Amino acid sequence: MTRHALRDFKYNYFMKNKEWIIIGAGASGLCGAIVLARAGQRVVLLEQNSKVGKKILVSGNGKCNIDNKYIASNRFHSQNPDFIEDVLDGYDFEVVEKFFTSIGLELVEGKEGKMFPMSLQASSVVELLEYEAKRVGVNIICNCTVTSITKESDTFTLKTTQGTKECNKLLLASGSPAAPQLGGNDSGYAFAATIGHTLIPSYPSLVQLCSEESWVKGCAGVKVAGLAKLYANSKYITEKKGDLLFTNYGISGLAILDLSREVSTRLAEYTYCELNLDLMPGLSKEKLTNLLLNRINQKSEKPIGLWLQGVINKKLIHIILEQSKCKAKVENDLNRKEIGKLVYTIKNLKLSINDTKGFKGAEVATGGINTTEVNPKTMESKLVPNLFFAGEILDVDGDRGGFNFHFAWVSGMRVGGIKIENV
Repeated sequence: MTRHALRDFKYNYFMKNKEWIIIGAGASGLCGAIVLARAGQRVVLLEQNSKVGKKILVSGNGKCNIDNKYIASNRFHSQNPDFIEDVLDGYDFEVVEKFFTSIGLELVEGKEGKMFPMSLQASSVVELLEYEAKRVGVNIICNCTVTSITKESDTFTLKTTQGTKECNKLLLASGSPAAPQLGGNDSGYAFAATIGHTLIPSYPSLVQLCSEESWVKGCAGVKVAGLAKLYANSKYITEKKGDLLFTNYGISGLAILDLSREVSTRLAEYTYCELNLDLMPGLSKEKLTNLLLNRINQKSEKPIGLWLQGVINKKLIHIILEQSKCKAKVENDLNRKEIGKLVYTIKNLKLSINDTKGFKGAEVATGGINTTEVNPKTMESKLVPNLFFAGEILDVDGDRGGFNFHFAWVSGMRVGGIKIENV
């Protein structure tokens, strides 16, 4: 037997006797691989990108908001909320912190319970995860795209761009369609559906919103600390407080990202969506009214637009005057009635929303594998023995602030029913 033939024989024998193959070297795939290998399992980790953890590297503007200190089931979303309760049971932030400490990563707390690597570098997270995976024996194969999966008897056969691979147990941790520029796609959904699983429709979440209204372009770059209220077909849905950032395409900012899940799902149903923007949530209607009334100089001929620059960004003044239908042209024209119009508009600026920035702009996606078909304690399929799921491929998505990462780490830890003491 030639040297190359012997190498190929050893490789094929090695692969056929591998117990686990994991598709996707993101947060859940890397965590799952490490936990399984630490428990004595043999693991091959396949990644379509040239490097592992590509989405981790860009998270938190490169700082990686790795988790949240205050985990609660109501910060996650699914059509099957009981599944979330069961997955999170016994796996709080302290468990995740223990895992990261075990690989040499220290964490620090930011605002709202957000946890970051002490280095404030996402690269630290990826490099330590990759090192630990290799240290415990995980065989990582990058630039490897899976093209088909079949199962016969107790063996999964995977056709890939690096040849055919076989395993006894398979973990799909291939993510969602969010961030396709980083490799996000729905291949895992397709594989699961082919094998027999049902899917919950997937939409962009934690994403910027688009508007066809022309005035927003003139306000591009304006950022205010505000409050955004969502109305769907004129019905109040919810509201979020935080940054509002006007853009050429519509609106972004933390408050908008927090609202986007509700907007995205309703737009998919062709529902009319409108935002009411409170540009001064720190002032009540009464206090703002009194503030403006006290500023009036009855002897002043100052143009009303210039007068308003004393309290609000000048790029917003045109649309405030337009929506308020204020009749005053100069400062001495103002009275309580005209001030009332201005106050109402400043605290209820209307912006219609017709779209989102799509999966390319989304941090995560809603929907995924129907979790009623998955065991929350082991992440194993209830339909296909020895098939497992972890991370964003499942119908679970979290709020902004580290919650999506928490679910990824925890679902990876739970794969195969590994006991918590083995984490």
